[in-house]
Amino acid sequence: MRREAAAHLIAQGVSERAACRTVGLHRWTFQYGPRAESHEDAELRAEIRALARRHRRYGYRRITALLRRAGRKVNPKRTYRIWKAEGLILPRKRPKRRRYGLSVERPHRAQRRGHVWTYDFAFDRTETNRVLKMLIVLDEFTRECHRIRVELRLDSRGVIETLKALFALHGAPGFLRSDNGPEFIADAVQQWLTDSGTRTIYIEPGHPWENGFAESFVGKFRDECLNEEVFWSREEAQIVVETWRIEYNERRPHSSLGYRTPSEAAQWLAPAASSVGPLEAPAKGSNRGMD
Repeated sequence: MRREAAAHLIAQGVSERAACRTVGLHRWTFQYGPRAESHEDAELRAEIRALARRHRRYGYRRITALLRRAGRKVNPKRTYRIWKAEGLILPRKRPKRRRYGLSVERPHRAQRRGHVWTYDFAFDRTETNRVLKMLIVLDEFTRECHRIRVELRLDSRGVIETLKALFALHGAPGFLRSDNGPEFIADAVQQWLTDSGTRTIYIEPGHPWENGFAESFVGKFRDECLNEEVFWSREEAQIVVETWRIEYNERRPHSSLGYRTPSEAAQWLAPAASSVGPLEAPAKGSNRGMD
């Protein structure tokens, strides 16, 4: 406002010095104007726009992590200024209601890679209205997604078949956490896990927060993949979902892993997996909707 007032006085014939003194504005401030955008700034702006188009549900912090991984020396504040100027800010998510008086401590908290896995189902539909049932298997410590199996029907036999292949590939976890879905509490599944040396952890009915890793992953999976894609068949869905799973494991920076990818965290933790505790999440600002 003072700059405009000084400009108005100057237009009326008042000297610049007198106009600035009248409105209480320093002459340097009045004379200062936005500098022309450099070639480097223009390149950075173009990179940010391209990443935002490719990852429509990423926030500026995760975009900053991707830029740094590509060799860019960029400050998150600088990314945010461009992010805001380009109108890329994501809509805020409705904050979840805090549950007072309830413990969120998970029994058998993961202490190393392969210590605790969790599995759960997600659902979607094809354009022909056929239900897609997806079995998700995660490592709670590294956040690796070992498998997302997409089927039209998937019962306890399919669960055992999936776990058998994963145990052969990664080894059997110490514990396997799940809700009380019929596919997970089936006698055949429980007996097979017992024979494999894996103990089961079932959350309390109506307490989904006890399986927070699975709930969080399903939310990201739905937001970044399922809600962004149209599926015409199970086969198409499996290809798209598997592509996203690889992206999640190998290229998507994870905020709770210090913006490492799950695959990087698994490699970093491998030499001393038995002696380290869970990774601490970095401090975040209050604008969580843009992370």
